[in-house]
Amino acid sequence: MKPARIEKKRQMPVSWSDIPFGRQYRQALQYQLRPWWPKMFGFHLLKLGHLSTEIDTEECMISHQFSVGNDDPRFHVLAESQALPFINKSIDACLMSHVLAYSHDPHWMLREVDRLLVDDGWLIISGFNPFSLLGLGKMVPFLRKQQPYCSRLFPTLRVFDWLSLLNYEVLYHCNCQVFPWHSPNNWLNQRIGGIGTLNVIVARKRTYPLTPTLLKFKQPKVKISTALGATKRMSDRSKNS
Repeated sequence: MKPARIEKKRQMPVSWSDIPFGRQYRQALQYQLRPWWPKMFGFHLLKLGHLSTEIDTEECMISHQFSVGNDDPRFHVLAESQALPFINKSIDACLMSHVLAYSHDPHWMLREVDRLLVDDGWLIISGFNPFSLLGLGKMVPFLRKQQPYCSRLFPTLRVFDWLSLLNYEVLYHCNCQVFPWHSPNNWLNQRIGGIGTLNVIVARKRTYPLTPTLLKFKQPKVKISTALGATKRMSDRSKNS
């Protein structure tokens, strides 16, 4: 297995339109997340990266929604994604659309987002599935340097492992968009699953005690001398009677 951290930094596309069939990918992602937005409550929704900015989140119940990134006037806050300028546990939900796919250190990226999320906060992650048509295209030499084949393709189970180490509960997962050139409403994309080019994960941050212990109640200790004294007095009374 290749290490998650690499030295070479990869440039994320500025827009979904910079990716072949990017419009279909964006529609498929919005289609998968539509049932989940009304379930999220809180004060702040963070959209991280260029691609997250273009995702429609109007149905989300969180009123304050803002985007963070660098070198783009569309962002509300200009900052490096691996050093976000927010205090601990200040974000209720975070959308990471293909952020891990273009990160040179996904472990650090997840830890930074985990630092910001409140307890029971929501984390939405999307990426490309290596076990798909897109993964086969990455094996072609002249396609490796083109979008989206130049991105990093992490298996879903590997991302699950990273989330479990941070105590996240995966509530929903789907591999969709088997044929990227079709719309998400196409009957082939809706009926064939597991090998979709796009993977979507909805997880929630859980806080558990590190060492669960049982409550211990102190019971009064009876001194042996006191018990013997009481027995002796009872025997003396019986003799006198």
